[in-house]
Amino acid sequence: MEEEVYSMPRIGDKAPDFEAVTTYGNIKLSDYNKDSWVILFSHPADFTPVCTTEMTGFAVNSEEFKNMNTKLMGLSIDSIHSHMAWVNNVKKNTGVLFNFPIIEDISMKVSKMYGMLQPNESATAAVRAVFFIDPKGIIRLIMYYPLNVGRNMDEIKRVLIALQTSDKHGVALPLDWKPGEKVIVPPPKTVEAMEEREKSSYEMVDFYLAKRDL
Repeated sequence: MEEEVYSMPRIGDKAPDFEAVTTYGNIKLSDYNKDSWVILFSHPADFTPVCTTEMTGFAVNSEEFKNMNTKLMGLSIDSIHSHMAWVNNVKKNTGVLFNFPIIEDISMKVSKMYGMLQPNESATAAVRAVFFIDPKGIIRLIMYYPLNVGRNMDEIKRVLIALQTSDKHGVALPLDWKPGEKVIVPPPKTVEAMEEREKSSYEMVDFYLAKRDL
């Protein structure tokens, strides 16, 4: 039987659907994703130091993600028994519960489906991938980190807020944008719109680069 070949998903693609065993039971992504954002992220292995700091970071910030209508879902190619032992170990040692589903992916099906296995980095461990999936099931942003570098939680939260802000207000966000700062208004596409822009109260760098407060 030939191995199924997956193409790496890209920004704007429909998130590949799957059903998997997790630390919170069987979950189908399309059901979990319904009416909310999902951050799907992989880690190389249970009981490893960098992964423990990252998973703890997601758990500690889980209420903040919940307030942003966002669910978390982790993954590694370890078994559900390994996941549960790790969850228990971290809770006993630090008091932090990994309060989100962690996917068992021994078959590596989900990892391959999402391009989380990158052989030049490791053939037996998922890299640190992060997929931001919107309530319509569309992949909106992808981050990849190597095995030896942990993710930046502030940046993960920043880009989630930026994506939601862009959707809500129809704007773009400049370099290093943070909540409370000015946003970029989409450039005009007609002469009439350009002339109207010049009469506006926007902060004008030029007609194509204008900022405003939300």
